[in-house]
Amino acid sequence: MFALGVYETILSRRSIRAYKREPIKREDLEKILEAARWAPSAGNRQPWHFVVVIDDELKEKLVPACRNQQFIADAGAIIVGLADVEASPKWAVVDTTIALEHIVLEATELGYGTCWIGAFDEAEVKKILNIPDKYRVVALIPVGVPAESPPPRPRKQLRDIASLNLFGNPWEMPEI
Repeated sequence: MFALGVYETILSRRSIRAYKREPIKREDLEKILEAARWAPSAGNRQPWHFVVVIDDELKEKLVPACRNQQFIADAGAIIVGLADVEASPKWAVVDTTIALEHIVLEATELGYGTCWIGAFDEAEVKKILNIPDKYRVVALIPVGVPAESPPPRPRKQLRDIASLNLFGNPWEMPEI
């Protein structure tokens, strides 16, 4: 497909809610998962597991568990990010979230669309995918060939989200 730098990849990422019903190449899925594997984690515990759902029947079963967001079933794959809370009770969810963002960015760089799915019934997802109790479902990430190209959404100004040195100090970085 195409290659972007990290900053360009971040700027080009969009939440995609319409996919072409096309499979994802095995080598692309492996590269996406490798990006997650190299994510940092507290104490290098790597407290994550990813269930890659490519079976159409299972994808359809996940739709009601994800508040009937039908578009997820159209994606080539759904990557379900699991946090092993026994391996890292305090940091498993944060670490898994970081790894999932690596997935999102690598998928974007490869030309695929993704969308963070946080609206789901965890018990139902775990039942459908046979996920053991020690894992928390952090998010589901559909990955697929986009069937839409939405424009960027508005963002707050830097001055509204950053302070210099102390909270509330205006963000006015001096020239160095």
